[in-house]
Formats: sequence, structure tokens, C-alpha cells
Amino acid sequence: MTAPSKSPDQELAAGERAGDVLGGLALAGLGFAIAGLGACVALLARDLGEATDRLAWLSSAFAVGLLIVALIGPMALRTDARMLVLRVGAIVCAVGALLLAVAQGLAVALAGGLLVGLGGALMLLVVPLLLSGPRAAVRIARANAVSSTTGIFAPLVIGALDSLGPTGRLAMLLAILPLLLVLPLTRSRVAPRAVQVVAESPGDGAPWGTVFRGWSRVVLAVSVEFCFVIWAVARLLATDVPAGTAALLASAFPIGMAVGRTIGPVNLRRMSGPVKLGRGSALLPGGVLAAAGTVLVTAFDSPVMVTVGLAFAGLGVATLYPIVLADLISIPGVSPAHLASLSAFASGTAILAPAALAALAGILDLRTAFLIPLPLLAILLLIHRPTQPVASQP
Repeated sequence: MTAPSKSPDQELAAGERAGDVLGGLALAGLGFAIAGLGACVALLARDLGEATDRLAWLSSAFAVGLLIVALIGPMALRTDARMLVLRVGAIVCAVGALLLAVAQGLAVALAGGLLVGLGGALMLLVVPLLLSGPRAAVRIARANAVSSTTGIFAPLVIGALDSLGPTGRLAMLLAILPLLLVLPLTRSRVAPRAVQVVAESPGDGAPWGTVFRGWSRVVLAVSVEFCFVIWAVARLLATDVPAGTAALLASAFPIGMAVGRTIGPVNLRRMSGPVKLGRGSALLPGGVLAAAGTVLVTAFDSPVMVTVGLAFAGLGVATLYPIVLADLISIPGVSPAHLASLSAFASGTAILAPAALAALAGILDLRTAFLIPLPLLAILLLIHRPTQPVASQP
């Protein structure tokens, strides 16, 4: 007796669940590794006797990885190769986290940063495709909530471990576990279900202006986020708190991100049709909250007020990336593989923003340089337009 075949809706739901599991695990490990980079910058500077502004290459290494991988994206993202790309990315990122944890010299630390960047970039090529479809914005927000939640623990665990004696960088080893869990799932029956959700977009291509606008929004949103991810600990160190305490207080930003992305799917579902987000979306309130947090971080030299500012900034930034990424990958008439490559290219370009902040900090001071998110947010809000008309609710 044959089992009853599943309806198209049931198949879609099963594929979405499979994609959510794979995407959530990949982003959990990557989220911890990336959130730990800021603390690693401060601790490496102390451990290796270097100035913090000379270690901006850690974030730049991740950007270089994204830019390199974006170039090979369309070729690497053939349907039959996507799980292999995800598997290789998880392994490479895990090795990078290991090197950052045990580095005793600049060369090893640089290698670790490059491998985290390359591995993370490979995973970020595939994850948007696993989360694409009619509910992309909601699913991306949910997966990023997982990433932000694990990111909360990175500065907390790094700071706590550093306060106990050994270097807190050893906590980066925790990023390896979820990345290793990705490997068996990419070989199981979960993988084809997740890949089947991805459909190539028909059509003759979208206007280049639409694609460029969508790409630019991703650049701006990720730029703002990484300014805080990479330099929050250094900003707190400038308020004369110990390195371990600064790493602990810096968790205010990922906590704000996790809260914002946990409640984000509910708001996005109410404010938008399937992935087609308009001006009434959460982008404006998110941008305003992020700007308010930026002002608090720069206007005061008190660790308490800087921490409050980081929490507000995290809450505001939380919904920016899911909105702009869903908007980009939903552009009709363009292959999802090409759009995923463009999203990686956008993120790689954006992560150079913390390096620009570091350059400003060398001329002015880090407190003043931290104002750089404000013009980025202003431009993002000015150029935000939906790539498609907002769909009516059923």
C-alpha cells in the first residue's frame, strides 16, 4: 500500500522547514564567530601588544572573503552544488574560529580571520536561497534571530572566560559546534527538500537601477551593523573599563539585535505581503532607533550610557538586514543564484565600513568616529523603495 502523496503546500512547508534548520545552524555558528570578532580585536591587541586600530584587518578579512566568494557565486550555486558549498563553508569557518581562539601571533590570527571570512561567505551564498520563497522576509528574520541569539553569548562568554584567567578568545571554540552539525544534514534527505524550495526566476531581467538600489540597501544596512559588531568593545574600552568588562557590556548590542529579530517576524508578517515590503515596513522605526542608539554611544563617555546606546542600536538595526535582503532576493526576472552572489558582494563591500571607522578614529577619536552610522542610516532611509508593489493581504 503506497503512502498518500503530499500536496504542493505540504511539500513547500517541508522544504521550508529543512531550509530553516540548515540556515539556522549555519547562522548560529557564524553569528557567534562574527559577534566574537569585536571582542577578539580588543583581546588580540592586548595579547599581542598591538593597538586596536591596527587590527581592523580582522573585519576586512571577512569582507575580502565575501568579495572573493561573490565572484564565483553564480558558478558555485548550481542546484546540485549548493549543499557542497554549504558544507565546505561550515568546515572553513570552523577552522578559522579555531585559529582565532589559539593564535599566538599576527600571522595565525590573520589566517583565522580570512578563513572565517571565506567560510562565512560561502555559507551566506547558500543561506538566502534556502530561506527564499513567499515568506522570505519572515524566515530571514527568524534565522537571523538565531544568529543574534548565539551572538549574545559570544561577548558574554569571552568576557567571563577572560576574567577567570585564560584568554577569552578560547570561547571562539564554541562557534565550531553548530557548524559541525551542518555537515551530516547536508548529506541527509533534509538537503534536497531545502534545495527544492529554490525556484529560478523566469523573465528577461530586471532594470539595472532596481538591482543596484536593492544592492545598495544591503550595503548600507550591513555597514551600520558591522560598525557596532566590530568596534563596540573598543568603544567601551575608551570609557576606561577593563577588557573583560568591556566584552561583557558589549553584549548589549547583540541582545538588542536578538530581541528585535525575535519580535521582527511578527511585525514583518503584519506589515507586508510576501517579501514585498514598502515604506510602511519596519525600516523607518528601525532606522530611527539605530540612530538614537548611535547618538547615545557618541554623546556620552559613561560606560552605562554607551551600553544603553548599544542596546537601542541593536534593537533598531535588527530588522534592517532581513528587510533589505528579502527585497533584493525577491527581484523578479533575475536568477536567485545571481542575486545571492550580489548579496554576498554587498555584505563584503559593507564590512569595509568598520575599517573606515578605524581610519577616522586614527584622525579624530573613536568616540567621534562612531558617528559614521548616522549618514549611512540617512541614505538607507532615503533610497528605500520596494522593488515590487506591495501585495495585498489575503
